[in-house]
Amino acid sequence: MSSEESPFIPGKPASSTPDFDEPQRPQGPPEAKPDQSGPRPTTPTGATSADEQDAQGQQGRYHTTAQGGRLPDTNHSLKAGARGPVLIQDHHLREKITHFDHERIPERVVHARGAAAHGTFVSYGNASSVTKAGFLQAEAETEVFTRFSTVVGSRGSPDVARDTRGFATKFYTSEGVFDLVGNNFPVFFIQDALKFPDIVHAAKPHPDREIPQAQSAHDTFWDFVSLHTEATHHTMWQMSDRAIPRSLRMMEGFGVNTFRVQNSAGETSLVKFHWKPENGVHSLLWEEAQLVNGFDPDFHRRDLADAIEAGAYPRWELGLQVMPDSEDEMFEGIDLLDPTKLVPEELAPVRAVGRLTLDRNPENYFAETEQVAFHPGHLVPGIDVTNDPLLQGRLFSYLDTQLTRLGGPNFSELPINRPRCPVNDMFRDGMHQTAVHQGVAPYKPNSLDGGNPFSTEDEHALIDVPQPVAESVKERRASASFDDHFSQARLFWLSLTGIERQHLADAFIFELGKCYEETIRRREVKNLAAIDRELCETVATGLGLKAPEADDRAPGVTASPALSQIGRRWPVAGRKVGIVASADTPFDQITTVRAAVAEAGMVPLLVAPRGGRLGEGSTSVAVERTYATMRSVEFDAVVLTEGIESSTEVDVLISEAWRHLKAIATCGNAEILLEEPGIGLGDPGIFCSDEPHEATRQVIEALAEHRAWARADM
Repeated sequence: MSSEESPFIPGKPASSTPDFDEPQRPQGPPEAKPDQSGPRPTTPTGATSADEQDAQGQQGRYHTTAQGGRLPDTNHSLKAGARGPVLIQDHHLREKITHFDHERIPERVVHARGAAAHGTFVSYGNASSVTKAGFLQAEAETEVFTRFSTVVGSRGSPDVARDTRGFATKFYTSEGVFDLVGNNFPVFFIQDALKFPDIVHAAKPHPDREIPQAQSAHDTFWDFVSLHTEATHHTMWQMSDRAIPRSLRMMEGFGVNTFRVQNSAGETSLVKFHWKPENGVHSLLWEEAQLVNGFDPDFHRRDLADAIEAGAYPRWELGLQVMPDSEDEMFEGIDLLDPTKLVPEELAPVRAVGRLTLDRNPENYFAETEQVAFHPGHLVPGIDVTNDPLLQGRLFSYLDTQLTRLGGPNFSELPINRPRCPVNDMFRDGMHQTAVHQGVAPYKPNSLDGGNPFSTEDEHALIDVPQPVAESVKERRASASFDDHFSQARLFWLSLTGIERQHLADAFIFELGKCYEETIRRREVKNLAAIDRELCETVATGLGLKAPEADDRAPGVTASPALSQIGRRWPVAGRKVGIVASADTPFDQITTVRAAVAEAGMVPLLVAPRGGRLGEGSTSVAVERTYATMRSVEFDAVVLTEGIESSTEVDVLISEAWRHLKAIATCGNAEILLEEPGIGLGDPGIFCSDEPHEATRQVIEALAEHRAWARADM
């Protein structure tokens, strides 16, 4: 019995097991794995295609040119003799190399490093009082494609960088495509899109050396944010644990900007969008993140794909914070047009309106994850934009970006971007036009095509909510309500638990310690004085600087407990548990622990000194990780079975799991392994039992809190 069967271990690279020898019998393209699916077949103009799902991929049993001519050989160029020069007439060589030379498109300037999945959004039907958007009405079910990303790093950068994460979802609704393009933080660095090139240039690698990659721990970033204090609130989030998620499926998402919605009665409200993960909001510790980037730079994208393959589908609830559409567009003293401000959930509760489930991995990274094109201007009836100056600039920037990145105006015709409803846009031609349009009158009005297409004002028509524009003058100035840059940064600080505050302060010390110029370090420490005296003094001490005088620019702020990640319990499905065993481990211990972990919906990974199988004959089980290929950061918890001998690898595994506050269980005499690192058998998150099932049960129970937080003070 293979480990792929009971319990199932994700990560199999193909849909079938390969033969040892190179295949000699022609056969068609392989089937997709059960967890994979490309975009549902549609035509370039949004109609449901009669094609089968696999008709979008490569066809036939034989290798051909791009024009379908069968090729007898793709291993040797056409030469003038076996040792002669290659001939320019080799059409296959030229076609193959030319396509290879151009198979990369320009990577995104930001959000280049991404991972994505297909899924379904099911509406709860309770949002009709605020919006007439069809996908939020009762019994509505909508296909989606969600892409997660880091912001600063290149496509080749590691996943676990301290960075903002993109959280973008494309809804293929019956009324057109709706793109909810947000981040895992509820606020942004800047208040006006005009500053976006500045913050990106500051955060990107230095232009002379092209270093550091995927980091904010350098002079240009801190030079900018210490001078441009409207970035202060976002910087607090970036220095917090939120910036290094444990998993893409364990992070919140936020629409950041405020949107205007309209119901069927024409009534409007202002809303902020939230994604709440079913698995809870959890992060890596900083040391874990450093280890992960060396052990597995693809940690997040692998975790997402493995969870879907294993059937532990990531889920989020979509929530709305609903505020009155008042004339001043303020709420409880908070300017709703300022993207550096959040609305505490205690003031405006998040109303859950539907559930997103990601249940299919892409079949082709380039065609789907890389070519998907998001745009906050892709709206549907019932949802409109506001005058948020950051959002206003995004409405131009996203569309303009796709023109260059995807080679022209027809990017909506790529399969991953195609709407799932009729499209009659009257656009014609352009690079990469793949539709074959009919008619002779692509203009309005016309009579030659019978007036087609007609405008409509029915319930499915897009809206531009009429809004009064106050008498004013053209000027480059922000509202005075945008001037407070510190109150919400203090709100965030006060909302964190003690261990979260320590992590945040440590992040400031590390990042500012990487800056060459002391002037920049002192400037940022001065900004911290306006947030909290304790934070300022801790960071100043860590940097060897004198703490500046206290600053009272953020008085009277109340904490928002909803901003803390600690203190609740969450489902454990999809977690990974390392089961350390050896050839001397009683076989029933191995099977008992593996079965208990799998029954809880988690992934058991058997770790042994060397590869192969443990046990005998048909009852043996495969070793998923060896001492040479494992590291503690891959596991959410560790179970140590009997028969393990102390070794450097096991000692490191235990000591790291202990430092990282992970649950550790021992079966029988394995508890002796805890003596060397000085771990007490009664310490928080340590479970010792002669009964393997009981030890495993306690680990599963502890994982609901993510970590043994009580151990942080030891």
